[in-house]
Amino acid sequence: MQNIIQLLPDSVANQIAAGEVVQRPSSVVKELVENAIDAGATSVNIIIKGAGRTLVQVVDNGCGMSEVDARLAFERHATSKIRAAADLFNLHSFGFRGEALASIVSVAEVEVKTRTSGDDAGTRLVINGSEVQLQEPVSCPVGTSIAVKNLFYNIPVRRKFLKADSTEFRHIETELRRAALCHPEVMFTLWKDGSKELELPSATLKQRITTLFAGAKNVKGLIDVSTKTQVVSLHGFVAAPENATKEQDKQFLFANGRYFQSGYFRSAVLRAYEQLLPQGVYPSYFIYFEVAPAGIDVNIHPTKTEIKFEDEQVIWQILHAAVRESIGKYTLAPTINFESAGLINIPALRRDTVASAPQVNVDPTYNPFREQGEKAQGPREWQKMYDGLAADHPFFRSENSKDGENSGSGGESKDSVIIESRINSDAEEASAPASPALQGKIFQLKARYILTPVKSGLMVIDQPRAHQRVLYEELLRNIDGGAQPAQQELFPQAVQLSPADYNLLLGISEELLHMGLEVRDFGNHTVVVQAMPAVAQAKPPAELIEELLLTLKSEEKSLQENHRHVLAASMAASMAIRAGKALSEEEMHNLVARLLSCSSPDISPDGKPAMLIIGVEEFDRKFMK
Repeated sequence: MQNIIQLLPDSVANQIAAGEVVQRPSSVVKELVENAIDAGATSVNIIIKGAGRTLVQVVDNGCGMSEVDARLAFERHATSKIRAAADLFNLHSFGFRGEALASIVSVAEVEVKTRTSGDDAGTRLVINGSEVQLQEPVSCPVGTSIAVKNLFYNIPVRRKFLKADSTEFRHIETELRRAALCHPEVMFTLWKDGSKELELPSATLKQRITTLFAGAKNVKGLIDVSTKTQVVSLHGFVAAPENATKEQDKQFLFANGRYFQSGYFRSAVLRAYEQLLPQGVYPSYFIYFEVAPAGIDVNIHPTKTEIKFEDEQVIWQILHAAVRESIGKYTLAPTINFESAGLINIPALRRDTVASAPQVNVDPTYNPFREQGEKAQGPREWQKMYDGLAADHPFFRSENSKDGENSGSGGESKDSVIIESRINSDAEEASAPASPALQGKIFQLKARYILTPVKSGLMVIDQPRAHQRVLYEELLRNIDGGAQPAQQELFPQAVQLSPADYNLLLGISEELLHMGLEVRDFGNHTVVVQAMPAVAQAKPPAELIEELLLTLKSEEKSLQENHRHVLAASMAASMAIRAGKALSEEEMHNLVARLLSCSSPDISPDGKPAMLIIGVEEFDRKFMK
């Protein structure tokens, strides 16, 4: 029988490994930056062109490599971190498996310049697809410069599946942010297509957080967290409860200087905020664990973003207690400012002064509910509030009422027929406004649901989703050539953003202008809101921008495929009224009328039900059991 098993060439094996290690340009940034930090660098420059497709270059002032080390560094399983299997359980550095550089050179064109302090000349290497093209001496400063060009040039399928430039750059910024939070003592500089995007000088941890997330509400008023035990030592910061937001991208966990993700430890932090935050709002946190290297395993995931802890349950309890204690101290701390004006004036009294009890004058006839100058009335006045309520209230009138205002043909409103035909039988579209027969037969439940009787039962409308549907279809028409009415800001407001959010927002500024939201570049990752959509419900510009970006980032996978839908849906979600907002009867009628004119009034833009009808038979089943 012919042998069918054979060893793969190293170049193929490296490309297979690259499928796990090098997923996108940000993976290259992560590996090269970690190597620079392991080399003792105090300054790291990251140069990006074409969102990393064209160039990812990392320049550091670390210890550099000798000529032999530079050549061996790009061989598979070549590492300076491990000499024996036991070393896997005593790791204090980032990279250690010896696969990253070999994987990178297998899918890109790489140029390396490096020199140690003991060498007069450095070494230059040019490697294409795992093949060394050139090795020669070169004049260069101490440290290492690695330029990765034309990523995935030899794997077109992988290159085709890379996302938009804004998305890929956002991933690069995320990796840099994690490294910068691990090592605040290291200076980082990020360059994008020739311009400086971000500069982080060496600083303390709190200064690094403030600089990295300048302008973000959820990193203001950070609370210090610190505790030491025999199992784990931890320190860091958590956000004050009043500064929590809907964003969840500022939640960081680090173990022995390495970023990791853990839903289990995340729950320990969130449980400490129980009954302090409303639903859908989350705190920011930056927690750093120090654990004995033998007590963790960092090699359970190809990208090393997951860590297994030996004493996981004990550490959970310690983390939860530490955060809870810090929040408790913060909320109980006195807030008196002894240097402020308007201090309590305590007069000095002589010893012979006779103290008298304070006199309190009480008007027994005072009634806080009567109008100014109105004469006090007797206790029977309250009864007038209920006169005729049960008999005359519009909602309780019969469908067969003879009142001309509330009766229609057969006692059935036009909109009832339209809604039922759309939901139950998908009949043709209707665009007529709410009929007079509906007037008065509508009310709000729990400041979220709008209820109105129809022929077959009770129609229930989810007001946030209904408003999203109305705004979504209006915004789609505006993107296709319409013009959303805008309201110019009397005092344009500046909003500072992260580099990735800044580029994302400016990249869609033309489409936003059609929707009535005008943003202008102000430099230094700051935009100025010049105009707001007239239908934005008086929402603060910064809040609208924050919610818009939050929704856009959650839909980044489909942003390129269906740009119009994602943009209109995100904008609609940002501007729609929220649950908990009380509406007047006129506002409810207006919302229902606009909803009925939509092409798909029964679903929200994200596919959730916006209205439903509870049939009379359903009530019969409940009451006739």
